Amino acid sequence: MRYFKKMTGERIYLSPLNPDDAVTYTKWFNDKDMVGNLGLYTQMISLSKEKQTLEDMAAGNTHHYAIILLDGDLLIGGVSLDSVNHRCRAADLGIFIGDEAYRSKGYGAEAIRLILNYGFNDLNLHNIMLTVHADNLRGIACYEKVGFKEIGRRREAMFKNGRYIDMVYMDIMDTEYNA
Repeated sequence: MRYFKKMTGERIYLSPLNPDDAVTYTKWFNDKDMVGNLGLYTQMISLSKEKQTLEDMAAGNTHHYAIILLDGDLLIGGVSLDSVNHRCRAADLGIFIGDEAYRSKGYGAEAIRLILNYGFNDLNLHNIMLTVHADNLRGIACYEKVGFKEIGRRREAMFKNGRYIDMVYMDIMDTEYNA
């Protein structure tokens, strides 16, 4: 079996990463449209580099998960809790839907809800934060939909496509999520 149901939702589940998916991730991370909102658009990702990255993440004590469709066990993206600080009970959220055909269909919101539940109720986190490019209106709408609130901006923090854009900082507290 390629994937394992760590957290299950209505249409997707989150699975530990599988390094055998390196070709798919390499394709996604070299797609300018996909990585434009991740800040990776100037990087060249090789297959060997991506395979090593996936192996390191899969072997470590991390909270990186593949987003898998329940119907057909198809890999469509990834979600993670990074920089987990158990003393401060805080972490950073990261997410992407790699295959364009599955964007704007609610899979990202479902994956975020699953990992927020895990973060707040299993890892005992208090605050989960993210950063998003101000021009990523689809992403911002998704984050607001699941309960994130804007907490600040770093003005003209990113140079992208010939212009500067703001970075938006958003977070959600355990009390807001569980309310």
